[in-house]
Amino acid sequence: MAVSLGMRISGLLVVGAVAVAVAAFTGDGSGVPDSRRGGSSIVTAGPSNGGHPAAPGSPTPRQSPAGEASGTALPSGRSHTRTATPSPSGVSGTPSPGNRPLLSPAWLPPGPVSPNADAVPDPSNVYDRLRDPDRCRAVLKTTPAVSADPEWRLLHALATACVAVQGRGGSWATAAKEYADLAGKADTCKGRAAYAVLGALVDFHRQHPGTTVQLKASSGGTPACAYRIAGVDTGGDGKAQPGDTITIELQGTFFDHAELLRFGSVFVGGRQTAGPPVLQSQKGDELVLSAVVPSLAGLSDTLCGQAAASRGAGNCATSHDEPADATRPIAAPPAERPVDVVVRYENTEARLKNAFTPAAPPSPPPEAPAPSGTPQGMLPLGPLPAHPPGP
Repeated sequence: MAVSLGMRISGLLVVGAVAVAVAAFTGDGSGVPDSRRGGSSIVTAGPSNGGHPAAPGSPTPRQSPAGEASGTALPSGRSHTRTATPSPSGVSGTPSPGNRPLLSPAWLPPGPVSPNADAVPDPSNVYDRLRDPDRCRAVLKTTPAVSADPEWRLLHALATACVAVQGRGGSWATAAKEYADLAGKADTCKGRAAYAVLGALVDFHRQHPGTTVQLKASSGGTPACAYRIAGVDTGGDGKAQPGDTITIELQGTFFDHAELLRFGSVFVGGRQTAGPPVLQSQKGDELVLSAVVPSLAGLSDTLCGQAAASRGAGNCATSHDEPADATRPIAAPPAERPVDVVVRYENTEARLKNAFTPAAPPSPPPEAPAPSGTPQGMLPLGPLPAHPPGP
């Protein structure tokens, strides 16, 4: 059946309209035909983080003027109180100015630990208790708030600052007042260390009010006290003999001096002196003692020959199995060798090597020669005559 020309033209128009419509909806997806390329492809991807910025890395700690860190205090944003967090091990990124961690003050260095032979609290052993920050509240309750001794006042102020900086009470007003009042009055090595830590806490609170930190006991490090014998005085020439009195100067003591005088001992050349040491003077962590040089007999196995009998004990060993004038090589007797001086109190010891040289005791005067001849005023006796024979 023949199709008219009009029908054919109408069909072509319809096909053309459909083609235009299809091209309009296969462009870039916006309803606008893509006139630059022949077609387009559809790509799918995961969700972007446009509305969620990447979390910054751990903030980098910065040094607080109050001291070194045992932990870091991070601002909490809306709240005015900051809490402590452990120091970050790895850091990345740059922290915002409002989220920088603050290094908390360092706590008390080791003393060393003081002996406590009489089991009575004193500033030296209370310092040792305070080295554990968890015991600050207990120490605060047992230390006197009012005392003529600056050491006690200092420890009380440090205990209240320790409690306050950890958010457990305490009094910043008391801590700040005592820090100002006690300037220059701490005259022991432990006292000076406690004053420095108190100052660090007060400074930390002044710069960061409302911040709380978790204090941690320091492990190791340089002790607050360097205990030693600073010198031994024999009275002039650097020599002393048994029976002489010597004076011993101690520095950096970290215990109660009264306990050393009761329970301590002095050794000279390895020999203990008679009785405890005697106090000469004391100031802060300096102490001057006196002791009597003991007998130093038996320090050497060297024979001294005939001189041993006249020099007396304490100079060299003598043999009773051979004549006194036995000839043997004679080494330097102990009286000519420097000896160490040691001050010992329980597990503490201070030693000064080659402190002085023992001097030989003076030799006794020579014995007077035996008398010979006729004593003065006495007549010599001659032979008596024989009795004559009787009548």
